Amino acid sequence: MKMINTRVWIGVAFGAIIMSVLAFCLATPGADTVNARAEPESAKPAQSSALPPQNYEGMLTDTHCGAKHSAAVGMSAADCTRACVHSGEHFALVDGEKAYILEGDEAALKRMAGQRVKIVGNLNGGTILVSSVATPAS
Repeated sequence: MKMINTRVWIGVAFGAIIMSVLAFCLATPGADTVNARAEPESAKPAQSSALPPQNYEGMLTDTHCGAKHSAAVGMSAADCTRACVHSGEHFALVDGEKAYILEGDEAALKRMAGQRVKIVGNLNGGTILVSSVATPAS
């Protein structure tokens, strides 16, 4: 009986060692991938900053609601945008059929939420790196 219990515990210990080694091997390449992804992102702003900023106009909203905020929630477009961003969505600029994610000064974006705005910034993929936000000149 002791021989069987000893074999079971040896099997359990051997299995735990194998699982630990596999977990370590799987986690190590993931860490390298994270570091590899971080390097190009840090290089991207340097490339886009070499380009002159562009002007964009549209509605300052969020990625969840887009241009259509639900009237059923009983909030203004500005309050709805701020609530959606607070819950994890991103600020967005909607201009007709085009929509861009906005990255930049959150305080300035919150002040202008729900309004038609003029954004100055650099486009990087589908994201505008915002330099300034203002109401458009009439």
